[in-house]
Amino acid sequence: MTDQPRRVLLLAHTGRAEAREVARDFTKALTAHGIGVRLLADEAADLALDPAQFDPAVEVVAATPDGPGASHGCELVVVIGGDGTILRAAELTHGEGTPLLGVNLGHVGFLAEAEFDAVDDTIDAIVERRYTAEDRLTIDVSVYRDKELVASTFALNEASVEKAARERMLEVVVEIDGRPLSRWGCDGVVCATPTGSTAYNFSAGGPVVWPGVEALLMVPISAHALFARPMVVAPTSVLAVEVLARTEGAGVLWCDGRRTVDLPPGARIEVRRGATPVRLVRLHTAPFTDRLVAKFGLPVGGWRGAGERRLRGGEDDA
Repeated sequence: MTDQPRRVLLLAHTGRAEAREVARDFTKALTAHGIGVRLLADEAADLALDPAQFDPAVEVVAATPDGPGASHGCELVVVIGGDGTILRAAELTHGEGTPLLGVNLGHVGFLAEAEFDAVDDTIDAIVERRYTAEDRLTIDVSVYRDKELVASTFALNEASVEKAARERMLEVVVEIDGRPLSRWGCDGVVCATPTGSTAYNFSAGGPVVWPGVEALLMVPISAHALFARPMVVAPTSVLAVEVLARTEGAGVLWCDGRRTVDLPPGARIEVRRGATPVRLVRLHTAPFTDRLVAKFGLPVGGWRGAGERRLRGGEDDA
């Protein structure tokens, strides 16, 4: 019995010259090792690649909402860009369960596993299957108007309810597990996952939550209230934000900074643990603490650590 042909979906931020160059390098190297590469039609055009010049030939597909997803039958998705490109990949492949391997060309790049200056090592890891995948908790988001479900989507990082007009506050009441918690006049409310805790949640003053922790986060943005603290709740909890009917003007729901839903006064937004996680590829075993230090450039000079103390026989310097 022969193995099924190997195939990866390659997605790139083709608006950037360096991303196009890295995408071409991946395509040439992977096909040279007998691994098929699938490209979206518009990205294949941007890369100026002739599919027939490769063996196996590069497969070009159209991204459509109907039928099998773009990553169907692929062992992983190689994403070349920043966190925004990885979030686009998560949206495009949601439901397929195909692991995402991010090659960072952005700034912080918390979701990416590899850096663009380690392309050869990343290609070798793919060819030799030296990678693992970990599930990341997502959230499912439902929007109701007059008790009627009008929109549903998901998010890997966060769902944020925000004011639509700069000059007006958003009047909301928040609910957790079917019970009202508080009413806020605010710029918005962020409902985030642990993965998203280093994104908008972090900018809004929320806590950093290690990815291995299963929890949901709620963080008010510039709330005019006595009680307006970031909150961490159980992964089984249901968060709700209701836009008060007396609110002047409308709000807007943003999911991962990519998908929007207009929110009139009276709208209700419910957030719960997602039914389908997103799988992220890991090439290294470094703990999240090291990633946090590296990505944010945190100062750790002077650290001795338990390991060094053990080597020194447990003695302390005077």
